[in-house]
Amino acid sequence: MTSLLAAIGQLGCADDYDPNSLHVEKAREITRALVEPVSGVERLFVRNALGRIIAEDVISPRDVPGHDNSAMDGYALRFSDLTTNAETLLRVAGTAYAGRPFAGQIGQGECVRVMTGAVLPAQTDTVVIQEVVHVQGAQAQQLALIPVGQKIGQNTRRAGEDLRAGLPALRAGHLIRPSELGLLASLGIAEVSVRRRLRVAIFSTGDELCSIGSTPAPGEIFDSNRYTLYGMLTRLGCDVLDLGVVRDNPQALEAALVQAAENADAIITSGGVSVGEADFIRELMARLGEVMFWKIAMKPGRPMAFGKIGNAWLFGLPGNPVAVMVTFYQFAREALLKMMGATLEPVPLPRVPCVTPLKKNPGRTEFQRGVLFQENGAWKVRVSGAQGSGILRSMAEANCFIILEHERGSVAAGDLVSVQLMEGIA
Repeated sequence: MTSLLAAIGQLGCADDYDPNSLHVEKAREITRALVEPVSGVERLFVRNALGRIIAEDVISPRDVPGHDNSAMDGYALRFSDLTTNAETLLRVAGTAYAGRPFAGQIGQGECVRVMTGAVLPAQTDTVVIQEVVHVQGAQAQQLALIPVGQKIGQNTRRAGEDLRAGLPALRAGHLIRPSELGLLASLGIAEVSVRRRLRVAIFSTGDELCSIGSTPAPGEIFDSNRYTLYGMLTRLGCDVLDLGVVRDNPQALEAALVQAAENADAIITSGGVSVGEADFIRELMARLGEVMFWKIAMKPGRPMAFGKIGNAWLFGLPGNPVAVMVTFYQFAREALLKMMGATLEPVPLPRVPCVTPLKKNPGRTEFQRGVLFQENGAWKVRVSGAQGSGILRSMAEANCFIILEHERGSVAAGDLVSVQLMEGIA
């Protein structure tokens, strides 16, 4: 296997590479640079493709719209028939409905009443909304009084202005959301090629863990991390292989890692990556494969290992519940998306005033759990509660991360901070 450390030496970001205390942005760049999309494509009916990643460009087989049509209920006319400085009186030659085009001819000084979506009659180029038009006369001899101030081409949709035949409608790497389902249906496309689902194996480590439904013995706690990981991975669109709880035993941990590497594209563990006597994950990673880094200058989540065993990328996350979620969202999520073949887009980080004073020392990036809210029409943020890395309630009550950058110190009430909304990543 090509050495990962040799690969790191080829990255421009690695001049001051230190696996013991890696800057958050450098850790992200390393993971982005090393992981690649998995192979494997499947063809799915459009409705079954929600949440999947498009495997190849979808080429539009037709123009959308397929014809010039009206964007409003109103009157279609030739702009050249309008008088510049006075109202114009035009004879209403008939009506065009959506799905039932006007079949007659339009002479000079005539117009056609049109409904939204109706094909524009030949030679018309402008639609005046019905609310401003005054109609005079009986049904067969109606006259429409058009006010001044109209603009050529107004209230019309031109053929192909949305999508052009022969050009990509959706690019490879695009996530299929409800809007994409509608777009594909608008083209008459029934099936689409998508990347296969990513297979991710997970397990928790620790002698202190017990499963839900059982009674904890003295010193034991319920294993919550696998349930959190299952939820995050499922929302991301991965197939999850849950290997349960593995005790702090080198032989058992090695067997679990080997099994995971043989059956999954990625492995995510929680616990066992710090420097305690019973923390074996990093040592086993180094023996079975390669370790890229194992500590990041961040809080929470400093002990995090990233490397590879066989063909599976491994993310050794901390054991504390909040640290698991923070490290997953800040590192594993982006890497997994790239492995899924998704086009990576930067996550917006708006800056808003923080109403809570926050203590911080420069030299690490901190991710506080926050609540973004409105007060008198202005957006502000506050912490969601106690920020200990084992307090899951602060995550459950939060809707954003408050990001305190590496070199930043303490925050006074009212200072601007960057926030990362959880909706869309969580």
